[in-house]
Amino acid sequence: MTNTHASTVVFGAQPLSIEQVVSLAEHRSPTALQSDNAFRQRIAKGAQFLDSLLDKEGVIYGVTTGYGDSCVVAVPLEHVEALPQHLFTFHGCGLGKLLDPVATRAVLAARLQSLCQGVSGVRVELLERLQAFLDHDVLPLIPEEGSVGASGDLTPLSYVAATLTGVRDVLYKGQVRSAADVHAELDWQPLTLRPKEALALMNGTAVMTGLACLAYSRADYLLQLATRITALNVVALQGNPEHFDERLFAAKPHPGQTQVAAWLRQDLAIDAPTAPLHRLQDRYSLRCAPHVLGVLADSLGWLRQFIEIELNSANDNPIIDAEAERVLHGGHFYGGHIAFAMDGLKNLVANVADLLDRQLALLVDTRYNHGLPSNLSGAPAHTAMINHGFKAVQIGASAWTAEALKNSMPASVFSRSTECHNQDKVSMGTIAARDALRSLELTEQVAAATLIAANQGVWLRGHEEDARPLPPSLAAMHQQLGEDFPPVIEDRALERELRLCLTRIRNRHWSLYA
Repeated sequence: MTNTHASTVVFGAQPLSIEQVVSLAEHRSPTALQSDNAFRQRIAKGAQFLDSLLDKEGVIYGVTTGYGDSCVVAVPLEHVEALPQHLFTFHGCGLGKLLDPVATRAVLAARLQSLCQGVSGVRVELLERLQAFLDHDVLPLIPEEGSVGASGDLTPLSYVAATLTGVRDVLYKGQVRSAADVHAELDWQPLTLRPKEALALMNGTAVMTGLACLAYSRADYLLQLATRITALNVVALQGNPEHFDERLFAAKPHPGQTQVAAWLRQDLAIDAPTAPLHRLQDRYSLRCAPHVLGVLADSLGWLRQFIEIELNSANDNPIIDAEAERVLHGGHFYGGHIAFAMDGLKNLVANVADLLDRQLALLVDTRYNHGLPSNLSGAPAHTAMINHGFKAVQIGASAWTAEALKNSMPASVFSRSTECHNQDKVSMGTIAARDALRSLELTEQVAAATLIAANQGVWLRGHEEDARPLPPSLAAMHQQLGEDFPPVIEDRALERELRLCLTRIRNRHWSLYA
């Protein structure tokens, strides 16, 4: 997205919203770290308390012991300083694709906000350097695979910890560079991580949470876009707009379902005279669209709650309570809430893909599209027999839908016992979040195909003898779409236009509903 004058995102005691994380991840908002003395002193107190325990030779997990199942192994004081480096070093085994810059910024934001809760035992200088990474867009190269989602995102977050010390590679000004070289260019001294700091950076849910913020934002826009596509298809298929009557939805008042129906009434201006009906009751993909999309709409509230609580929580281990001078050993690195949220989102989004795919199947089929040409081809009669319009696009949409549906298997039920059975019940939250983003990618492809096809159907209706003017919101959308996607008259390859439509969707190009 293009840069706009967005408010500064301040990391500190105040909670962040999903929208703030997405804004900074998309490079639309600058960032800052809370700088008042009270905040800085609270952060510093945790690190100072840890130092005092070391002076007393206290036993602290991950500070004076080994990690995970090795927690029973004592680490002599002379090796305590080296322990953090070993932690991020042996976790440098991630594989798969690298997180893209948007996802990487979201991960850095999620980790920084968690550490700002003040109970992780890290120095202010560590928070400042993380914020400087965001400010200067120094992005660790993070492989997306290798986390079971408890003890948090250890392996992917090891790349954050390592680059803060000048080790491994980063993306800086569009180029892959060594972290050491970028530190030198920016006149920064690489950090030497203090006891507990590598653990605090890595032993948390930042990767799955950052990805969940991005997934939520895309799903929120997809909900509105699928509603607008449905409205266009009601026009193209000459459907019955009375299916969205306000009195009808008062009888089953799920709030999200009711909202989708209200958006459809707004788009279709159903108080105006309508065309003669072909069927008293449309097929389910039109008639039940508010019921399908309403489940996603009604789920956004609890999805937000799960994600934002995780985002604004201390989710590492152990928790350092400097005020009470206690070290609390627990399991806040467990990403079960994010895992469940993302597994749920996969299901919700796959149903949107299925809905739009069924609408597209109606559009191209002369048995069901009420007089539109086969495959929505706009070809004149003398070349109609060699033109196939949206035939292949519908096949593609069906393939993308099938993959999204296949991907809806919940990741969280595939817990694996790892690390000598210390991590014997894990969340799989990061896999669930990655799956959710893949399902969104596939469903956005189905939406792009169905949107262009719906616009073609509306264009064809507009050339019929008894054509009626479009309601205002749909007329504006039809005009906007026409600027990028001219009618398909003679067959042409549509890949470039589909990719442009995907870019428009991911940039939230069209203003839809208030």
